[in-house]
Amino acid sequence: MKGGVFSAPGDYIYFKSQVPLHKIPIGSKQWRYYDFGPKVVPPLICLPGIAGTADVYYKQIMSLSMKGYRVISVDIPRAWNNHEWIQAFEKFLDAIDVHHIHLYGTALGGFLAQLFAQHRPRRVRSLVLSNTFVETTSFSAAMPWAPIVGWAPSFILKRHVLSGIRDSPQEPFIADSVDFVVSQVETLSRDDLASRLTLTADASSVGPLLLPDSSITIMDTNDYCATPQSLKDQVVERYPGARQAYLKSGGDFPFLSRPDEVNLHLQLHLRRVGVEAQPDVIPSVPKDGSGGSSNEPNNGREDADDSSESDKRDSEAPSTAENADPPLAPEATGSHDLGNQLLKMAKLSEGSDKSATPPLPDAFFRDKQKLLVSGALLNVACEFLILNLLPFYSGYCTLTGNVAAM
Repeated sequence: MKGGVFSAPGDYIYFKSQVPLHKIPIGSKQWRYYDFGPKVVPPLICLPGIAGTADVYYKQIMSLSMKGYRVISVDIPRAWNNHEWIQAFEKFLDAIDVHHIHLYGTALGGFLAQLFAQHRPRRVRSLVLSNTFVETTSFSAAMPWAPIVGWAPSFILKRHVLSGIRDSPQEPFIADSVDFVVSQVETLSRDDLASRLTLTADASSVGPLLLPDSSITIMDTNDYCATPQSLKDQVVERYPGARQAYLKSGGDFPFLSRPDEVNLHLQLHLRRVGVEAQPDVIPSVPKDGSGGSSNEPNNGREDADDSSESDKRDSEAPSTAENADPPLAPEATGSHDLGNQLLKMAKLSEGSDKSATPPLPDAFFRDKQKLLVSGALLNVACEFLILNLLPFYSGYCTLTGNVAAM
């Protein structure tokens, strides 16, 4: 739990070793994101809450990309008002050459997704909203020190962010999701936290959307959540024709604690709004192993603080790529290696029920031979030692018997 020792999940370590993290500067904003799946498919872009990063959606990236969907998970960059966020996000989409998108946002991410759909309706095709809200007036009233949030030290900001996360005995999967998100909060800088709190405390609301309610899915959890139930009810009232997908439990982070259910609802939503998966499309892997980030625009105006903070966060993320090769890991790391491997494995399992045993390397047989020789030499040495010590043992027994008889 919060304050304890965190051990990264094995599937997250494998994800980090296979899916590259992209970093591109656009103006004064440093964007960190994962982009995985067939490029021909309109992407599902995941926007995290105030305590999340691009990494929190790694389970959705792994699952949906295997089914032929393209998933992009982004960090919320430093933006100090809603207008700045909308402009920055539009520039980001232009930079990665994406025009029509589907947005999945949780908490603050869901609020920002609605704002972007309101002001850029031609680009947003559908919305998936989870544990979110349509106005921030209540948050603004509960945070009177919002005007000086930019001057607050980092530990106060982190404490305020984590205060909304329930710290009490919970079922294991929910507790693990809390631990993972808390570990991500520790990687955020003071400016990152301050900007997100400013967006939350800035009294504003979402206006009418041109997007039809039939293109919106509301996916909320029915157990404890940091977003008040009254605010979640406002979302349902705002979009009465939206599809409602409720999860019995899952806490604040169902995408981590209930990934199978969340992934199923996301897949059903994408099918319903007309997104066709392309599981047979195998994207090309960049020759330089950069995962496709080398051709991203770089205008040379990178924020020094953003860059240093991103490097720090990347160095803290666990990775085993340098120490051990994961199963079926290719030599070159590309943005689509994991999807290609999973698709190949699925085709092999469908084509034949027989499991192929990979040939053992020569080094294995050499080690085995050395072990057998060592065992044989040890047996000979033991027999020799016993035969030489046996006469002494017999003489000792005879002498002991004579002494006892006396």
